[in-house]
Amino acid sequence: MIRFLLNQTLQEEKDISPNLTVLNYLREHLRKTGTKEGCGSGDCGACTVVLGEVVNGKLEYRSVNSCLTFVSALHGKQLITVEDLRTKDSLHPVQQAMVDFHGSQCGYCTPGFIMSMFALSKNHPNADKEDTYEALAGNLCRCTGYRPIVEAALSLSQETPIRDQFAEYERETIEKLNAIGKPELEYHADGKTAFTPTNSDELAKTLMAHPTAKLLAGGTDLALEVTQFHRDIDKLIYLGRVDDIKTVNETDTHIEIGANVPFTDVYRALEPHYPDFGALLQRFASLQIRNQGTIGGNIANASPIGDGPPLLIALGSTVILRRGETAREILLEDFFKDYKVTALQPSEFVQTIRVPKPQPNQPFKAYKISKRFDDDISAVCGAFRLTFEGDTVTEARIAFGGMAAIPARATHCEQELVGKPLSAATINAAMSALENDFSPISDFRATKEYRAETAANLLYRLFTELSYTADGKKIETRVIHYVS
Repeated sequence: MIRFLLNQTLQEEKDISPNLTVLNYLREHLRKTGTKEGCGSGDCGACTVVLGEVVNGKLEYRSVNSCLTFVSALHGKQLITVEDLRTKDSLHPVQQAMVDFHGSQCGYCTPGFIMSMFALSKNHPNADKEDTYEALAGNLCRCTGYRPIVEAALSLSQETPIRDQFAEYERETIEKLNAIGKPELEYHADGKTAFTPTNSDELAKTLMAHPTAKLLAGGTDLALEVTQFHRDIDKLIYLGRVDDIKTVNETDTHIEIGANVPFTDVYRALEPHYPDFGALLQRFASLQIRNQGTIGGNIANASPIGDGPPLLIALGSTVILRRGETAREILLEDFFKDYKVTALQPSEFVQTIRVPKPQPNQPFKAYKISKRFDDDISAVCGAFRLTFEGDTVTEARIAFGGMAAIPARATHCEQELVGKPLSAATINAAMSALENDFSPISDFRATKEYRAETAANLLYRLFTELSYTADGKKIETRVIHYVS
């Protein structure tokens, strides 16, 4: 049985298909039609809802795309929709702000914006313009009415959270959620099965018994099998309750990130150590996607254009893989074998990602090239970590996404850098060597020529950003290429 709070009401479902999305559940089963379907793929934000979950004794609210969330993932959470915001006597302050600032035009996207603004008001009551842009970046308005929407959101900024019915009933909500308890391991409905393990031992045992089951973490990619390709998933293993792989731990040398950690929390873990990683993660996807999509899913998906793997490869990260009671650790660069082919054995899963901490004289840079700045897939993603001894490069780790069937290192390029000072001549040779590392393809995102030239230009950008003397003066450089 799936048990969750629908606003403040305990909802129990025992006959709902594990493949049913929250969007369709709301619209078709509950007739709550305020939540809209725009794209069905997590790109437009019209279907945004907010999930509340007890974290360290407090309620944490996160905006998510209901079109990518299965009802089987709701157990133990609070589901809040646009219908739940209004009280009997008045609109919610977020709704009233949208009215006051004339933020609604045709109105189709408005419920999604309202829910993103609601989550923002809860998580960042004193939000500035940057916080607001980040919160709303995953919501598209076809009427191009962004200015009044942003102004409405900014008008809500204050030092303390809005005192609404959710704040009033917070303690009661926490008690209700805690009373729901652990989910049943197996849930059967509509001829399909969803397994919900609560620790990695249960996960390993379940996957050994059901090796063909699909692992569902955030579902931001897997859900497309249902919503876009209209395929049934007969067996799902939902990872959202596997708490021991939802943690981040630091040692003296590494940051250890559980595979089930969503990118919102990956950002918090890595940005203080690697600001460029953090900056790229803010462009990784919308906040709704980052609230759901996990680092383990991004790796196991094995997309050649995934933004996480090139950066992690350049940092020398490893992955711990588990099968049954056996675990092994391999370099992430060895995890990818061919297009959508990985080193995972049957019934094996990604358990932990280990990221080395930065060392002195070891700059790290990462660049993403895409058609849109925010919420878009890369045409080329480049990551660079160099180690210096004086002026000499002693180690180079350079990785690209979008340049081959898998994210991969540019080994010929690296060889041209190691043992040499970072000069114009050195970087020119390294840029030429990239031709031996990759044979990119042309597709709707970019031509092969554009990708090849852009990859070389990213290397030159690295050179210009690192070419400063100790007193901050720019070293004279010669422009070799430019991005066309």
